[in-house]
Order: sequence, then structure tokens, then C-alpha cells
Amino acid sequence: MRARFHLAYHVTDLAVARAFYIDLLGCTEGRSTDTWVDFDFFGHQISLHLGTPFATRDTGRVGDHMVPMPHLGVILPLPDWQALADRLSAADLPFVIPPTARFQGQVGEQWAMFFRDPSGNPIEVKGFADIDTVFAN
Repeated sequence: MRARFHLAYHVTDLAVARAFYIDLLGCTEGRSTDTWVDFDFFGHQISLHLGTPFATRDTGRVGDHMVPMPHLGVILPLPDWQALADRLSAADLPFVIPPTARFQGQVGEQWAMFFRDPSGNPIEVKGFADIDTVFAN
């Protein structure tokens, strides 16, 4: 069974969030009110509510990088990841960690990028050439 996750978190401006998640990330909008909006986030549901975003700190060590914790993310097939990386780069989105390959030649080889939404919420997007290796060790 393939389950979908649901995650709700705060943003400071719904109009700005809509522009980012729809126009830049390619999400589609679902239900909304004047205080929250749902998005199809790569097949999963996120609900963005007006409020103060959660605090983060760069405490997660991944290889040579310290990544923002907590963060949300998604894993994409490599061609989709590359298309998104190209779109974000062309938009001059500031990256926390720019698109890069990790663990090359090892089990779990992947490509990753970290960035923040306009409210500062950290997002990681991973790309795998072979999705079946996501949980390989």
C-alpha cells in the first residue's frame, strides 16, 4: 500500500506561499479558507496555515553539511529532480545546499538540494536514479 503523508505548518503570507508552491514548485492547490491552503506536494498533502513558522537550526549532519532541522522533503525520480533543480536555479532561488550529488558510487547514491520557502520553512528534495535504493543499506 502506498500511503500519502499530511503535514501542516505555518507560513506568514498565503499569497506569497501560493506563488512559491504553485509557480515555482509546481504544486496544485486544493481546499482553502482565508487562514489556510492545502497543496498537492508531489502526491502528498501539505496544509499551510497563517502563523509563526517553526524554529529551525542547522544541526543535522549529512556528510560535510549541516542541514536545517526540522525540515520536510520529498524524493523524486532523478529526471523530475533535475527538472525542478533547473527551474529553481533559473529562478535564482537561494539554496541552503545547492543541487549536488551525494554518496556517489555507494548504495543510496542520490542528488539533493535544500532551500527555504518564503516563510523560512526548510525543504529538501532528493533525486534517485533508482527509487528502489531509497531504503537500501
